[in-house]
Formats: sequence, C-alpha cells, structure tokens
Amino acid sequence: MKDTFLSARLVEPNLIRLVIFTSSSFEGLSAVLLIDRRRELPLKSSRVNSTSSVIVADYRLANPLELGHSYVVLVSGYGETPLDISEATSFPGFDEAYFYPGDDLGASYRKEGTSFKIWAPLASNVMLKVKRPGESRSSYYRMERLPRGVWSIFCPGDYARAEYTYLVTNSEVTYNCSDPYAKCSLANGRRSVVADFRSLYRSDRRNALPRLNEPTEAIVYEASVRDLTSDPDTDVVNKGKYKGLSEKGRRSKDGIPVGLDYLTSLGITHLQLLPVYDFQSVDELHPESGYNWGYDPRQYFVPEGSYSTDANNPYARIEELRDLILTLHDAGIRVVMDVVYNHVYEYISSPFEKAVPNYYFRKRPDGRLANCSYCGDDVASERPMVRKLIVDSAKWWIDFYHMDGFRFDLMGIVDATTLSEIASYAKKKDASFFLHGEGWNMGSQIDGDVGGTMGNYRRLPEFGFFNDSFREAVKHFLVGDEGKRSDVKFSMLGSVNEFAHRSPMFLDARQSTNYVECHDNGTYFDFVSRARGDLSLEERLKICGLAMAFVLLSYGVPFIHMGQEVGLTKFGHENTYNEGDKYNQMSYSVVKEREWLYNLFRSLVALRRGSLAFRPFDPRAIAPLVDILDADGAIFLRVRGESELGINEEVDFFLNPTGHEAHFVFPSPREEIFDGREFIPVGGKEGIEARIPARSAKAYAKRKEHGK
Repeated sequence: MKDTFLSARLVEPNLIRLVIFTSSSFEGLSAVLLIDRRRELPLKSSRVNSTSSVIVADYRLANPLELGHSYVVLVSGYGETPLDISEATSFPGFDEAYFYPGDDLGASYRKEGTSFKIWAPLASNVMLKVKRPGESRSSYYRMERLPRGVWSIFCPGDYARAEYTYLVTNSEVTYNCSDPYAKCSLANGRRSVVADFRSLYRSDRRNALPRLNEPTEAIVYEASVRDLTSDPDTDVVNKGKYKGLSEKGRRSKDGIPVGLDYLTSLGITHLQLLPVYDFQSVDELHPESGYNWGYDPRQYFVPEGSYSTDANNPYARIEELRDLILTLHDAGIRVVMDVVYNHVYEYISSPFEKAVPNYYFRKRPDGRLANCSYCGDDVASERPMVRKLIVDSAKWWIDFYHMDGFRFDLMGIVDATTLSEIASYAKKKDASFFLHGEGWNMGSQIDGDVGGTMGNYRRLPEFGFFNDSFREAVKHFLVGDEGKRSDVKFSMLGSVNEFAHRSPMFLDARQSTNYVECHDNGTYFDFVSRARGDLSLEERLKICGLAMAFVLLSYGVPFIHMGQEVGLTKFGHENTYNEGDKYNQMSYSVVKEREWLYNLFRSLVALRRGSLAFRPFDPRAIAPLVDILDADGAIFLRVRGESELGINEEVDFFLNPTGHEAHFVFPSPREEIFDGREFIPVGGKEGIEARIPARSAKAYAKRKEHGK
C-alpha cells in the first residue's frame, strides 16, 4: 500500500481521531490502542467519514486518556502509528492540572548529590544523560514521573561541572533536549552543565550605589558588551568581552579613555546592555566569524558565551559577567539588562518545544504559530508554566547577577500579568529597580489578558515606555519641520499633560523614556545628514548636540544610544543587527575628533544631575511649575520653585533649533548656569539678556533670596 498514510491524534481528552489516506474500503477495519507496549484496549468507532481516498474515524473512550504513558494505535491491515497527544496542552483544565509551583526545576547541586527535574507532562519517558568530569562515557538514568508532569532523579555524589541533557519521549518520538532551566552550559548550548553556584558567589554591593529615588533621576546609556571595546585602536586586552569592559585605565591611541573609563567619564547612572543571555546567532567558539546584537534567545538563564574569554569553560562566562556587573557597581553605574521574552531563535529546535510540544508558543485561531514579533514564534507568556519560566528567569538575573533593571524587547507581546509579577518581585528587592520596554501594539492576541503596550500604561504603573512620539517630534523638528513644534513642547513636558491638541499618554513622566536614537534603525547623525545634506558637518553635529539637549532637558527618563554623544555613523545603514563591528562598534577616534561634542554631552548630563528642575514626574506637580514658550524661534522652558532643597527660585532653559542667534530679555538679572558648553553650578556671569547661538542650548537661574 504505497499510497497509504496513517496517523492518529488525541483531539479531546477521550477522543482519538484516526486518519488514513487509502483507496481501500473502511469495511472490516479494526483498531486497538496499545498502552505502554503491554496492554491492549480495543477501540470502537463512534463516527466514520469515508471518501474514495480518505478515511477519518473517531474513537470515543470511556475515560479521558491519562498522560505520561506510551500510546500506539494498531490498525488491522495498515500497521501501527504513534498516538500524537500534543493537543492535550490545549484541553480544558490542562494548566490547572499540570502547573508546578516548585522552585527546583533544573539541576540543584549539593556536594553529596544533585537533583535533576524537568517539566514534561506529555512525556511517556524521560532519561537523564550525564557525564561527570573525567568520565569517558555518558551514563543514562531513567527518571521518575512525579505529580503535575515533573520528571525527577537524584544522583548521589559530586556532580559539579557534569554535562547533561534529557532524552524526552513525546508521542513515541525521543528528543535529545538541553535543560530549559539550565543556568550553565557548554559552548553553543550543546549540553547543559551542573554548577556549584555557592563557589561562584560574589558579594552584592548594590547598597553602595548612589541613591536613586525615582526613574526621572536616571540617565540611561545603551550599548553592547562587544561594541564598547571592539575598536582595534585601543589597548583593551580582552576586546569585545565581559573582561574587556571590566578593564580599568584603558586608552585609545589618541589618549581617550575607553570602555569602562569612558562610561565613567560620561556621568551616566545606568548602562543598558544589549542581550547578555545566551543567544544563538553567533558561534561562541568563533565569535570573530559573525556578529549579532543578540535578539535571538536560546537559553534564558545562561550568559552569552561569545563575550567570554573561554566559551567552553562553563564557569567562565558566569564569573566574568558577575565581575563586570560588580565593577560597574563599584564605578557607580547601575546595569539594565535587555531581555527578549517574546520569541526564541527557532521554536522547533528549542528545548521548550522538545520538552512540551505545542505549549510554549502562541497560536493563531487557525492553529498556525502567531508571528506578531515577526520572528516566527511568539512566546505564550500567559500560560502558567511559561509565565513561571519567564518570572523565574528574571528572578535569577536579579538575585544571582544583581541586575538593576530590565528593558523588555517588544513588550506588547508579553502579557501584563507576567510583567506585573516581575515588577512586584523586583521592586521588593530594590525599590529603585528600573523597568521599561517597547510598548508597540504588534496586534498580539493574548487569551484572558492584555499585553504590555503603551495603550495599557494604566495597568503597568511601574513600567516606562519608549516614547516614539518624543522621538519623531524632536527628530523632525530639529531638521526644520516647524509643524512639530507643539508636539515637541508636549513631549518636553513628559507627555503627561494636555497641551494643544495632545492628550496625556502616561500616568506620569516616569513612564516616558525620552530618546531620539536607539540600537534599532539608523543613527541620528545619519538621519540629519540625509535630511540636511545642505549643511556643513559642523552644523549637522550641532543639531545632534541639540537633540541630546532636548532628551536631557525634558521631563521623563533620558535615554542615549552609544555613540550618539559624538554623532557616530552607521554609514547610512538602517538595521545593523548582523552587519559586523565596522557598523556597530564605538569609534574612539571619532570621540577625539569631536571632543567638543563629547564634552557637551557630559556637561548636559551634569546640568540635569546638578539641577532639581526635572525631578518632578506627577503631572499635577509639573503643570503649575513649568511654562513652555517661544523666544525668538527658540523653545523656552521656565521652571519655577525648583525645590525646597534647591538654591534656585527659577531656572530658564533655552533650546534654539534655528540657524540664527536667539535673544530674550529677562525682567530681572539671571545667572548663567549652562553656557552651551559647560555646566556652571554657581558663579556664572549675570545679566538680563539671554543670547542663544544657532542650534544650541543655554540655561539661566534666578537664585533664591538669602534666608528663603
């Protein structure tokens, strides 16, 4: 019967559907369910549809089929076929019956023995394949099925650094599966590794960081571990590595501080690192042969190995990332981790699909995989065991690696309940923990919940959102689009008060991440160069500098992308996620060439941090304190009653986007606190007239009277 195809699927808890492509008659067809290759259960058809080429037969069982067994359907005259039970994950009550609340999934090491646990409720068998250091061959152990679909085994003896995988049998197909909860692995995730995390412990020095009361006190700087130190013209020893970014006292050939010292020189409060969990698109053994930002997750608990000095040493990446975070903390810089919980690199080969088919990834109504991420597979974060994995992963990065914040990639695809659980845990650990993400509405359909989109900001009060309204208004306004002026003013006020034709976008300004450039898309310098090719290089760079002023002198949370502070180019390329170091690395020779722009950024940072003007976030507080006006083409932001703690009665900020000098006469003398190049906390020159050069910013203060 060369034209015959036979399949059987469990389509309801007690209903098997048999499909046979055949030209033979259904008459006399009999079927038996073989259970665990030992017991036979005769099947009686309850409904049959037959055509000249297809037979579809339904077999109703007396009771729901119990998961965790081997099932094969034997059909007389046609042979046997495994019963596909993957649809069971969508049956009513599945999540309630198989949710496992324990915190011991994965490998739990003790010197006297290691416990291995994996959640695989559909599996009929799970074997542990393990090899301890010094052993030439792997050993195989049958695991025990526990309630709620967990498979477990305890192996006595010291299993530190043992390599292991699971052999998981689902619907009679056995997959070699790495541990979904692995926290340590060999290069390229070939095998999971048991780790003695007590020996890897590092002290938590977060308490020594400068106090951060609110997100509006943060200045976030985004970069990749690799990009910050891959410039060949520096004396960084471990270029592109965790260790390289930990090195102190490094310089470029021009004497510019690089890597860690460069970050410290900027005055930023937070370094936001592009993904540092394990991603799949770069060969960890040969990272020089490829490049990727890392938005293609493979293991959610394991650091990326291409940034390690020894990817095949499973402890090296852990120790080096921990040391980097401690070094940054010692330098007064908090670390925000870019997390991608909305999709994986490839679902079919992921340990999630191998362990529990048809569970971890969201489906469309027609049964196809959802693809709102445009990466082929959307993670079904709303399902209880998926939510648990995501939350457990976030807890691990907070507790073990001492991360200070998360930036959520395509946050709108992750359900709000999962995000809220992460926020609740993080804020209990550290009230200053920083949370923000991409709140775009990607059209994702989430059963019983809503996603982390900007439109759901009321549901997520602890989260900030990348404010693309701010970005588009400022970007276009500064290259000459006067129609954006009112949008710019609305954005500068935190996007939280009614202004002109705009309604509030957020609960308060803490939810507004203000930016004009991030790793996505081209650089702002390239945008300006395309839009205003008629201007000289110096004039285009002045526009870039003014854009930074708008970001730093607005209500909300300022966000700067690496290299934006010196007008770095990507040579006109828009999406450089895999285009190599040339298009992505920090070029310290450009810092030297444009040292004035680098110093301008540092002065703007000092101005924001040295002033209390932008600390307010409540729209009810901002509205009576702030006026935003026009002054000879410049935007004029006046902040009254800076704070009871401040020394200023009033601060005036001028941002002049025009090609001419702007003038403004004060009613009484003001002291210049930012002259367009330098922050002057006290002792600036006094006068009653403001003169703001073309495409620049200035700030003036009216000091409080003595005794007030």
